[in-house]
Amino acid sequence: MEKATQFLEYVLGFRQVDTGHSRGQISRHMTDGELDLALMVYDSEEVEEAQWAGAGPRIHHWGIEVADQTTFADEIERHGGTIMSKPGEGALKFRAPDGTLAEIVSKGRYEKGKPGHV
Repeated sequence: MEKATQFLEYVLGFRQVDTGHSRGQISRHMTDGELDLALMVYDSEEVEEAQWAGAGPRIHHWGIEVADQTTFADEIERHGGTIMSKPGEGALKFRAPDGTLAEIVSKGRYEKGKPGHV
């Protein structure tokens, strides 16, 4: 995680927003002011969510902010996606019909990482 953090900071100009531990993982959110990247290290490769994208280091998922998480969750399922995490946990992870893993979060979740916000 530290090597990835340094690379993103020094090469691509990303800033750390938050690092925390929950649901069997340490996650560090970083931003360039527009994009949110989550670096994740699981307590064990046996944790269910660790297995969603496959073993070992990789891009686990991508995420976007949406105005209404519930509406988007309904649309994801209506168009063949599968909700992977529990609603109401903040980030709602889902698998698109092509197998891509992603998440939707409520608008403003990462505002403090944008320029001019603390």
